[in-house]
Amino acid sequence: MKIGIDNALGIHAQALSLRANRTQVLAQNIANADTPGYKARDIDFQSILKRVSDAATPSATRMRLTHENHLTQGQVSMGGPDDLKYRVPQMPSLEGNTVEAQVEQAEFAQNSMQFLASLRFVNGRFSGLMSAIKGE
Repeated sequence: MKIGIDNALGIHAQALSLRANRTQVLAQNIANADTPGYKARDIDFQSILKRVSDAATPSATRMRLTHENHLTQGQVSMGGPDDLKYRVPQMPSLEGNTVEAQVEQAEFAQNSMQFLASLRFVNGRFSGLMSAIKGE
């Protein structure tokens, strides 16, 4: 039986990539906290991961393409520019900046913690595969 890395890791490798993209977006928000007119952005992690997960479902349960312009599994984006959403501030500033430093720092810390959790899970999967290869 053939085991691919994608099958062994599941959605977690893609989650790591998406978390890394979100880290960059949140860091840009924090860096531009004092820039007049800057609009805070974020990635909707749950909706993107659901879209990627749905695209990875077996072909027997997947909807069939009825037009050649429909997206296929390989065309699902992972946190690209189209997936960035504007954050609605709780307290808008007078100069038009929507970055709230406390919110951004909290989101950054939470994203970092979830990135490490996903990384530990992937590491555990690799450890399990190594044990299976070694026959332990």
